[in-house]
Amino acid sequence: MSYSSIPLPGAELISVSIGDQDYAIDIMAVREIRGWSAATPLPHSPPHVLGMMNLRGAVLPVIDLGARLGLGPAKTSPSSVVVVAQIGAAQVGLVVDAVCDILTVTEGLIQPAPDVGTEGSRLFVNGVITTDSGIVSLLSLDNVIPAETPMAA
Repeated sequence: MSYSSIPLPGAELISVSIGDQDYAIDIMAVREIRGWSAATPLPHSPPHVLGMMNLRGAVLPVIDLGARLGLGPAKTSPSSVVVVAQIGAAQVGLVVDAVCDILTVTEGLIQPAPDVGTEGSRLFVNGVITTDSGIVSLLSLDNVIPAETPMAA
């Protein structure tokens, strides 16, 4: 299933925070939300890959979502959260600072992401949502792990 398209009205999004910024993920991609526990390092992995974790017998890569988005490495703490998401055929753990809210998509809620002159920003952001507390970026999970990166440990 692809999570790169704009969700239709009635769909739900989960809002997560990374630093001072909020991001939205299609709730249909979320399989589980877990408390933080240290990941086992994976040799020669990209800097945004924190390692791997065992989820009921399945070994999943754990991605520092902030680092992957270019926000710098996570400062993980006991309050950090791992969102287990389905990306393509694989399940992946995404480390975020907190899970904040559930948003229901309404007509006109999601606006196009601004064009900043680089393809990189549009690779990760499908659109933006304005809320009373600020702007929430709708993430394209399909691009969190590049095609050339192995999907399983």
